[in-house]
Amino acid sequence: MTQRRARLAVLLSGSGRTLVNFLEQLDRGFLPVEIVGVVSSRGDVRGVDVAHDAGLPVAVIRRRDHADTAAHNQAIATWLEPLRPEIIALAGYLCYFVRPDWYAGPVVNIHPALLPRHGGQGMYGDRVHAAVLAAGESESGCTVHHVDDEYDHGRVIAQGRVPVEPGDDVHTLADRVFAAECDLYPRVLADLAREIIDA
Repeated sequence: MTQRRARLAVLLSGSGRTLVNFLEQLDRGFLPVEIVGVVSSRGDVRGVDVAHDAGLPVAVIRRRDHADTAAHNQAIATWLEPLRPEIIALAGYLCYFVRPDWYAGPVVNIHPALLPRHGGQGMYGDRVHAAVLAAGESESGCTVHHVDDEYDHGRVIAQGRVPVEPGDDVHTLADRVFAAECDLYPRVLADLAREIIDA
């Protein structure tokens, strides 16, 4: 008997490092999900190649090809609907995402800092780590949260913490935070998936 898996859609805008992590966790049998589709807001990024190489359905839906944010999100929703996702995970997705009307499941995101600090529109990637260092923080980490109608604002699900070491620069801190992300995000997705499977 085939084990039931939750249907996961992944949205990305860049290298696909988080998608690679999901695929590795799938191979290890840790994630009880099936990745049913990948949406990229950019066409010339490694994340698209990662999805293709894994044999996943993938769509490039660029913001600049649509009149406004609403039209962009409608195009994404139209592509996703036949795939019937039960979880939508933002994985380095840099556009504003609006929950489709037909979708009732969780939409989650991971942010490379301890929200509510160092979040908001335009705060992503190295900008976040630079802000942490400029603030003289002794600790950073990552936050998985529900997505609402504000950037990096929805209810926090879980956080992973890492120290800021003396002599850290943006790159060394980013590496440490990403290692924490690779542990935290799959654990949260696995918990969400089990809730859906057991419902």
